[in-house]
Amino acid sequence: MKRNLTLLLLLGSAALFAQTNIKLEGTLFDQKSNQPISGKNFTIEGLNIQAKTDEKGHYEVSVPDDVYQIELKVDGYQIITKSLTDTDAVNLYLQPEDFKDGKIDLSTAVVTATKSKSSEANLLNLQKKSIKIVESIGSAELERKGVSDAASAVAKMAGVTKQEGSGDVFVRGLGDRYNYTSLNGLPLPSENPSNKNIKLELFPTDIIEYISLSKTFNVRMMADFGGANIDIASKLYEGKGFFEIGTGLNLNSNAISEKDFKLQDGPNWFGFQNTKIPANATNGYFFKNSFNPQTKSAVAGGFNVKGGKSYKFDNGSKFGFFASASFDNSAQSIENGIARTVDAEGKNLKGFNDYTKNSYSTNTTGMVNLYYDFNANNKLRANSIFINNTNQSLQEYKGFIRDLAEDDNGFIRRATYEKNQVFVNQLLGDHKLNSRSEFHWGLSYNAVNQDMPDRLQNTMRLNKQSGQYTLASQDASLSNRYFQKLNENEISANLEYNFTLGGDLKDYKAKISVGYQARHKERDFEANQFNLKLTQSGIVVDPNNLDAIFNQSNFGYDKLYTIETFDMDGKGGYRSQTYTGQKDIQVGFVEIEYNFTDRLTALLGVRAEYLKQSIDWYTALSKGKNSFDQFELLPSLALRYKLTDKQNLRFATSKTYTLPQFKETAMFVYEDVTETFRGNPMLYPSTNYNADIKWEWFPKNGEVVSFGGFGKYIQDPINTTTIASSSNDISYVNSGDWGYAVGAELEVRKAIYDNKTSNPEQITVGLNAAYMYSNQELNNDKVYEETLFNGQRINTNFTNKEDAFTGASDLITNADISYSKKWEQGGSLMATVAYNYFSDRIYALGTETRGNQVDKGFSTLDFILRSRLNKNIGINFSAKNLLNPTIDRVQENSNGDAITLSYKKGLNFNLSVNYQF
Repeated sequence: MKRNLTLLLLLGSAALFAQTNIKLEGTLFDQKSNQPISGKNFTIEGLNIQAKTDEKGHYEVSVPDDVYQIELKVDGYQIITKSLTDTDAVNLYLQPEDFKDGKIDLSTAVVTATKSKSSEANLLNLQKKSIKIVESIGSAELERKGVSDAASAVAKMAGVTKQEGSGDVFVRGLGDRYNYTSLNGLPLPSENPSNKNIKLELFPTDIIEYISLSKTFNVRMMADFGGANIDIASKLYEGKGFFEIGTGLNLNSNAISEKDFKLQDGPNWFGFQNTKIPANATNGYFFKNSFNPQTKSAVAGGFNVKGGKSYKFDNGSKFGFFASASFDNSAQSIENGIARTVDAEGKNLKGFNDYTKNSYSTNTTGMVNLYYDFNANNKLRANSIFINNTNQSLQEYKGFIRDLAEDDNGFIRRATYEKNQVFVNQLLGDHKLNSRSEFHWGLSYNAVNQDMPDRLQNTMRLNKQSGQYTLASQDASLSNRYFQKLNENEISANLEYNFTLGGDLKDYKAKISVGYQARHKERDFEANQFNLKLTQSGIVVDPNNLDAIFNQSNFGYDKLYTIETFDMDGKGGYRSQTYTGQKDIQVGFVEIEYNFTDRLTALLGVRAEYLKQSIDWYTALSKGKNSFDQFELLPSLALRYKLTDKQNLRFATSKTYTLPQFKETAMFVYEDVTETFRGNPMLYPSTNYNADIKWEWFPKNGEVVSFGGFGKYIQDPINTTTIASSSNDISYVNSGDWGYAVGAELEVRKAIYDNKTSNPEQITVGLNAAYMYSNQELNNDKVYEETLFNGQRINTNFTNKEDAFTGASDLITNADISYSKKWEQGGSLMATVAYNYFSDRIYALGTETRGNQVDKGFSTLDFILRSRLNKNIGINFSAKNLLNPTIDRVQENSNGDAITLSYKKGLNFNLSVNYQF
C-alpha cells in the first residue's frame, strides 16, 4: 500500500538579495523497527532540489539559509517538527500511529516549500540580509514571552518603553508625536483625538504575523518621523485547514480583593453601549444614566475563535484565508493612592492623599485576511480589521482643594466611559513583470469613531463634624455631564516600481525604485459639557445617591439646579464646541540600492513631499482657522558592510520632520481632574536629523549579538508645558531652537542549552539594553515671540534653561529566560520569566520655579507558562507584575521631591484553555 510523505520546509519571506545555502543532513528512521529507511527519493518542490536516502538511510541537501524549521508527515505516522541551525544534523524518526503493513513507500513523495515570516530565526535572518537597520518580533517570540498585544510586544525591543497608564510607546525617549504606526506598510489612524498614533494595545497578537521596528528612516515611510516606524504585518495563513476555540479568565489582585467594586451606570459588559445627548438637554433633566455608582463583578475573562486554510489549484494558483474573532475584558483597581498638584514649595494646589480608581476595559477584535496568487508572479491580498475598545473608570479623589476644600475635606468623583471603534480595510498587490522588474501597490480606507458619552463629575465637601457631604457650588462646572465624539476617515495609496541593473531580482549590481504615495485625512470633532449649576449652597447629599438631587423634580431656577452649556441661545438651544481638520500628503520618491562589492552595499533615497494641514474651530475659547503647507526634500542613506558572512557593520542617516497634531492646534480645552489642556494654533513643524551606527553578529540561526549607537538633532522641538496663566493650563509650544539625544543599544539572543533528540528541549536567554542622554533648549523669549493666545502673548517661564526630553529614560533593560520541550506524542511545554526596568523619566517640564514632574523608574517581572497536552488541547497561565512596585511621580522642587502621583497596580493572573480541531 502506497503512503504519501509530505516534508514541509518553512521559509522566510523572499528577499531581494543573493541567497546563501546551508547543508542539512541526517538519517531517516522507522522508529518502530529503529531501522534506517534506505534508497528513497524525494523532491523539494519549488526549490528544484532532489534528495535521496542512501543504503544507510542517510540524506544530504543544500537548502536556503532562511529555512528555520522542517515538518515531516507520513500517512500513518505522527508529524515530526525539527528546528534547524546552520550546522544541524537532523535525524528524523517516523513513529507509527496506526501502522498496519510495516511498509513505507516514498517513491512518489513530494516535499512542498511554503513560507512563514514569524519565527525568531527567520526574522533575524531577514535582519541580517537587509540593507536597512530594522528589528522585528514575530508571533513565535510573542507567544514565548506571553505577550498579548502589540504595545507590550514593542516594549520588549531595545530602547522602547510603554508609558504607564496611557498606552503611549516611547522609542529612544521620543513619544507619540515622534513615532509613526502602519499596517502592512499603509498608515493607521489614531482612535484618540489627543494622539497621533493608534494605541498599539488594541491589536491582539492573534492577528499579528510580526512587528517591525525601524528606528532609521527610509523613503517609503511617512516622513512625520523622529523616533521609529512601527509596522504591523497582519496574519497570513498558508497550510492545511484548522479551527481553534479558546476561553480564559483574568484576575487583578487589587480588584478581586475589593469588597465593593463599583463603576458608573450605563455601559454594558461587552462594551457596545450607545448613549446619546437627550433632546432638549438644557430644558429639563432627561439623562438616562444614573449618577449613582453601580456594583460590578471584578472577575473578567474572554474567548476567541480563529481558523484558516489554503488551497492549491491545478493551474498553479493558490487561495487562502485566515479569520479570527476575540473578546477580552479586564478589571483593575487602585486603592489608597496619591494624586496631587503642588507649587514650587511642595504645597498643595490639589492634594488627594486618598485616591482610588476602579477600571474595566474590553477589546473586541475581528479580522479577515484573504489572498489569491494567480501564479508565482502575480499576488493579491485583502485585509479587513474591526476593533471595538472600551474603557470605564470610576475615580474618587479625597483631600485638599485650594479655595474650595482647604480642610482636606474635598471629594471629587469622576466616572468616564470611552468607546473607540476602528475599521481598517486594505487591498495589496505584488507583480513580478519579468526577471528584472516588479510592481507593488496598496490601497487602504480607514475609519475611526471615538465616543465619550456621558462622563460624570461631581465635587463635594465633607463636614467633618456632622459627617455629611454638601455639593460644591462656587462654579457651575463642579457638577457636570460631558459628551465627546470624533469621526475620522482616511484614504491612502502606495505605488512602487522596482527594476535592476546588472542582474535579475535575486542577484544584481543595482536596483532602482520609484514610487508615489498619497494620504487624505478628514477629522470632525465635537464636545458638549452640561454644567449642573446649583441655585443654592449647602445642599446636603449622599455621595452614593446623587440621583436624589439631580432629577427632573429638582430642576429649575426656583428649585435646586439648572443646566448650562456652551453658546446657549436663551431658548433652550445651544451649539457644540467643534473643530474640523484636514490633512493632504502627496509624495514622490526615488531610491537606489548599489552593491559596490559583495560586502559593501549602499541605499540612497530622496523623498519629495508636499504637505497641507488645516483646522477650523469654534470653542469656548475662540473661533478661528489655522493652516500651513510645506514642501520638503528628505534624503536618506544606509550602508551595510559584511565583515563576515555572520557579521554586519551598518550606518544610516536621514532628515525628517515632526508635525503638530490636530488637537494641539485647535483652541479647545480638555479638563482632567488635576490637569487642564488647551491647544496652540501657532505651533509649527520640527525638523529632525538622524544618524545610527550598528554592529551585528549572528552566531547561529535564531541567535544575535548587536551593539549600536545613535544620535538625533531636532530643530524647534515641540513640548507639552504649563503656561503662565490664571488657570495654569497645559499647552503645546515650540519650546526652543534645538534639542539632541545620543545613546547606545545592546541586544543578545542566545540558546544556552539545545538538546536535539526526538524529544527536543531548549533553554534560551534574551537581553536588550539602551542608555541615552538627551538635552534641549528651553527658551522663554522664543515662546513669547511666537505664541499668541486670543491676541495676547504668553509666558512659559521654564524653571530650567535646558533639560532632557520628556519621556526619556537614561536606562532601559529587558531580559528573559525560556525553557521549552516537545514530546513526540504532540505535547509541549514552554516557560518564560521576563524582566523589564526603566530609569526615571520626565513627565512634564517645570515652570514658574517648580521642578520637573518625573516618573520614577521601576521594575516588572512576569511569568508565562504555555503548554499543549496533545495536538488538540492547550493550557496557558501567566502571572504578571509579580513585583507589584509602587508607581510614583514626583515634582523635583529645589527643597526636595514632592509626590504628585503614587499607586500600585496589583498582580494580574490569566488562565486560558484552547482546543484546535
